[in-house]
Amino acid sequence: MTESLAAALQRLHGAGGKAFVPYATAGLDGVDAALLVGYESAGAHAVEVGIPFSDPVMDGPVIQEASGRALESGTTPADAFALVQAAREAGLSVPVAFMTYLNPVLAEGVEAFLDATTGCGASGVIVPDLPVDEAGAWLAACRARDVAPVLLAAPNSTPERLAAIAGSAAGFVYCVSTFGVTGARHELSTSAEAVVGALRPITETPLLVGVGISTPEQAARACGFADGVVVGSALVEAMLAGDREETLSRARAFGAAVDGASGQE
Repeated sequence: MTESLAAALQRLHGAGGKAFVPYATAGLDGVDAALLVGYESAGAHAVEVGIPFSDPVMDGPVIQEASGRALESGTTPADAFALVQAAREAGLSVPVAFMTYLNPVLAEGVEAFLDATTGCGASGVIVPDLPVDEAGAWLAACRARDVAPVLLAAPNSTPERLAAIAGSAAGFVYCVSTFGVTGARHELSTSAEAVVGALRPITETPLLVGVGISTPEQAARACGFADGVVVGSALVEAMLAGDREETLSRARAFGAAVDGASGQE
């Protein structure tokens, strides 16, 4: 049986390792079971699969474009669940977390969505437009099904909000590295380290940095203070160009950088 997101990342964290979590948009041309398995071969410790939504408020131009193309081709949450199921059948053994928005979850029905999540072999969900203070019913439903509710912590989160996030998140806390939407950045924001530093004393949940991790060098620097990174736009950009080999080449470079940073904190 595949190890859950929470168990796998906690085990890695306890061993001093750093996590590399690459992202792919379900329904984008070329995103298939083989790509997800390829991510694992590239060094991924978990995979994040995006369920496209028409108003992806957290996402920048690259992932917005990917979501738009996926929706134009008729992609539904059922297709995302089928993608993960197919990847499991193809040999994917690392945990999977879905990333989507509240509207698709409610359209499916919370319980039905979570049942489909576990049924296809995923064990985490990220819902960036659901704030922690409105997430009580969602958190309870996730706990009842052993699904890790990954929560976001932003640079402007108050100490009180950070405490609530620390007490409620599972799998990992998604530490947003900068203000704004997802996408490439020339430099790693210093605010990322501040978010991780504020959370470190109050939670044992792994702290991963995402949004703006654009190069392997930035990933390695982030792993100097965080427990790993989530990489999205830098990989999706190559998929938008129809270049699977470039996508996997970039994933391997990120994986090697994160692996090299393990034990260096």
